[in-house]
Amino acid sequence: MKRYEKFVLEAGKDIIFEASEGTSGELIIRAMNITEMNVYSRNYVNPPIPGGYKHVCGEWNNGFVIERSSDGSQFVWIPVGSLDPDGTLDGEHFAEKFGRRDYQNDEFWNVEYHEVLEGELYKQRESVKKYGGFYISRYNISINSKGKPQSVKGVMPLMNIDFNSAKKLATIMEDNEVVKSHLPFGAEYDSVLAWFIKSEAKTLDEIAMNSTEWGNYWNTHNSPKKAVETGSCEKWCVNNIYDFAGNLEEWTQERNKNLQPVARGGNCICDGNIYSVAYRHFNSLLFDYFWIGFRATLYIK
Repeated sequence: MKRYEKFVLEAGKDIIFEASEGTSGELIIRAMNITEMNVYSRNYVNPPIPGGYKHVCGEWNNGFVIERSSDGSQFVWIPVGSLDPDGTLDGEHFAEKFGRRDYQNDEFWNVEYHEVLEGELYKQRESVKKYGGFYISRYNISINSKGKPQSVKGVMPLMNIDFNSAKKLATIMEDNEVVKSHLPFGAEYDSVLAWFIKSEAKTLDEIAMNSTEWGNYWNTHNSPKKAVETGSCEKWCVNNIYDFAGNLEEWTQERNKNLQPVARGGNCICDGNIYSVAYRHFNSLLFDYFWIGFRATLYIK
């Protein structure tokens, strides 16, 4: 093949090119309409703080944490507007900043892992466009003394819970005229992972390695392996988010071809070399599993 000294790209008015590296080391050049590029607000650098919450630590790019005054529950800002457009909402076209990714070469569109852009997911996508990001619970959800869901450090996370119960609790965690909570979607989960990579905080392999080391530690000191209190391992904190792989798998609203809900990540009985933070695993709607918990995400109205 003939080699050229220059490579020239030409496009019409309002079209720009964005370059990114593919999963196999290739250079991907996308032609993007300017209106598409600007679809996500740059407000992600100035996260909104809902009423009843206060900022407690971190900046937008390294883990902006807010705390609910009523019970101390904490959530972390995910700056979606800063991400590369390599996600998907339809499972086929990878040009979304807010969307699912195929980090483990699962080819999830071929085995029909999916979620429909409607209802809560659609509202969240529109909110992300407006504010530039969303909030996710800093910790796995636990239950306080009054039986209410919370996201706090130093307590046992809620487990032995089936999908429907987790979804219900995530939904009632916050519901007012400004903000609404829900069980995370695959698009939200993978947007968090994309942020870990984009911010160069840690690669997914490094997160998996921490999961392996932590799992081996608890296997040595506690037999059999078991879940521990939220936020127990500082080494296992990425951008102010704790326990994102290895303590518990986490329910999401993503589904497989048989409409079974998908749990994400590793857990305390299977270390990160087996099930990494990006792993998808489907389960029965009705069964509860002692190794599965969940988080909650916030939709700002």
